[in-house]
Amino acid sequence: MTVLEKDILEILTEDARIPAKKIAAMLSVDEDKVKNTIAELERSGVLVKYTAIVNSEKAEDALVEALIEVKVTPKKKEGFDGIAKQIAAFPEVKAVYLMSGAYDLAVLIEDKTLQQVSRFVSERISTFDGVLSTATHFILKKYKIEGTLTEKEDVDYRLSIQA
Repeated sequence: MTVLEKDILEILTEDARIPAKKIAAMLSVDEDKVKNTIAELERSGVLVKYTAIVNSEKAEDALVEALIEVKVTPKKKEGFDGIAKQIAAFPEVKAVYLMSGAYDLAVLIEDKTLQQVSRFVSERISTFDGVLSTATHFILKKYKIEGTLTEKEDVDYRLSIQA
């Protein structure tokens, strides 16, 4: 990966709304070069998606989120990939990660109610061939999402001057 590609990804990761013209000015390169580099990052699959970070506690229709740890027996010739892809196919699933430690997969899901999340685990994930056990952790509060604090504190950075 080139230095330019890394720099562009760093800028877009911080704020995906920054236009190519401004990125070009920040990096002192031609705007077309930035546009072409971004297009190539998208084509190659390095840049997968542009998204907004939403503080669901402040949204009117807040969803229930849970992190589900899944212990599985890897399938012959597929390893963990087969079951991970099956789980990832459900619309409730927001992320699936292969993990080290006591559990093999970490699955982040969201649904409307605690009961729907519970049902998803018991009726869908637990029924897959090769799933040995699950542990569900409901997310109660988010303090930081994707590197961004959810609450902006009003901090007074002025120096105190006392005589």
